[in-house]
Amino acid sequence: MVMNLYRNIDKTKIQFDFIIDRENELFFADEITALGGKIHVLPSFKGWNITWYLKAWNKFFKDHSEYRIIHGHVRSTASIYLKIAKMYRLKTISHSHSTSSGKGLSAVVKNIMQYPIRYFADYFFACSKEAGEWLFGKKILSKKNFFVFKNAIDTKKFIFSNEIRHQIREEYNISNNFVIGHVGRFHPTKNHEFLVEVFYEVYKNEPSAKLMLVGDGAEIEYIKEKSSKLGILNNIIFVGVSSDVPKLMQAMDAFVFPSLYEGLGIVVIEAQASGLFCVVADTIPKDTNISGIVEFISLNESSIYWAGKILDLRNNYKRTNLVNELIQSGYDIKQTSYWLQRFYLEMCE
Repeated sequence: MVMNLYRNIDKTKIQFDFIIDRENELFFADEITALGGKIHVLPSFKGWNITWYLKAWNKFFKDHSEYRIIHGHVRSTASIYLKIAKMYRLKTISHSHSTSSGKGLSAVVKNIMQYPIRYFADYFFACSKEAGEWLFGKKILSKKNFFVFKNAIDTKKFIFSNEIRHQIREEYNISNNFVIGHVGRFHPTKNHEFLVEVFYEVYKNEPSAKLMLVGDGAEIEYIKEKSSKLGILNNIIFVGVSSDVPKLMQAMDAFVFPSLYEGLGIVVIEAQASGLFCVVADTIPKDTNISGIVEFISLNESSIYWAGKILDLRNNYKRTNLVNELIQSGYDIKQTSYWLQRFYLEMCE
């Protein structure tokens, strides 16, 4: 989302620079540099290194007085770095992209740490009302400094093309197959394990069906092992991380997204732009259903039920161009980039 904005914003008026965790690799580093951006590396917060962490942020703002705004997308430590930023007279934005911290002790700690954000930020952004209420509290939703900032996309890239569809399907040798798609990192929140179980039920009804998984992550080997045990490994395409998601979606016939939780689920927006019908968990905010082709199903329903819905929709759906609906609903990156640019400039007045 941030890179989509950066690519489309007027860089003669606004320049994005990035602060990242030194333990994380930045996939877009070369592109950021080419666009004129700088990348600053600060230590990650471990709890025990709080003194070092505070010193690093203080030193950063002391050494870089050129910055006017900090737009925080990392919520767990935002109450620390936003507070320090305000000490150096920066304007602050906290941005919520989720509706849960997950489970376990680490989630409890994150929830405690992020609670004070609502008192430190000047402005509050969220990809949906649900994401805003979860992180900032219900009262924030009625405040003038709260904004639902839609996770917009480059709609032109997702316009359905039969030519691209045939090209990608030939490349993956799936010209005559029913293809179910999913885009997301292999992480427990994305619920790949259940997705594979759903596909197994589809496969039993249609043995030539394929499941195209775009993304990478820690659970990928576990998912491969599970797929092998079910006897469907050869029917699953593990694409890996790809910059060609718009083209890959052209090759799909359906999009399935059974996440345990999401702030919005931007890939569901992208799938609709591609004209795909979507079967998603009812944990996904209803705001994602822009076109009317999104079917919400409870995760309490069985994999057999999910598979049945997918097959029913497949038989009763004709793919159409839905890009105009997304543009009219405010999900075009050109529109949102221009809005954000004006917002930043007004903050600096």
